[in-house]
Amino acid sequence: MPFILEQALELLQRTPASLQALLGGVSQCWAFNNYGEATFSPFDVIGHLIHGEETDWMVRVRIILEHGEATPLPPFDRYAMLEANQGKTMDELLITFVRVRNQNLEELHALHLTPMQLDRTGMHPALGPVTLKQLLATWVVHDLNHLHQIAKAMAYQYRNEVGPWREYLPFLPQE
Repeated sequence: MPFILEQALELLQRTPASLQALLGGVSQCWAFNNYGEATFSPFDVIGHLIHGEETDWMVRVRIILEHGEATPLPPFDRYAMLEANQGKTMDELLITFVRVRNQNLEELHALHLTPMQLDRTGMHPALGPVTLKQLLATWVVHDLNHLHQIAKAMAYQYRNEVGPWREYLPFLPQE
């Protein structure tokens, strides 16, 4: 399906409420457990999403619009949240995510992007030339990817409790 900004915004606007509904007030076993070595817990994912809101999506939008390919997009530290969020609670992170996402979507909406602007290119440090449209589509898919990742981490906690149904749950490792 072709990228349409209004459709992208439909999902980007829903992510905070979805995460609040799923994770708001959950116990630590749901918030802080992952699904194996070197994987993110739901807490880690929310921290990662916040870091993206603060340092990635709109920063890159502005660079592409103002400088095109002349100024490379900054690299993104996928693990910055591990240190930044020590001592915080899930509910604190959810409140922060809602705030920064809403600010970013207000800023994005205020740009009144045209089709020509959506086709404008920037220079990604690893991928090379990318369009603003591709960046915004990636923001949507990034959200969906992390919703999946959160659900996988949570489902994994009952991996040994589902008995023979595990065969029908491809989310879980088929050990």
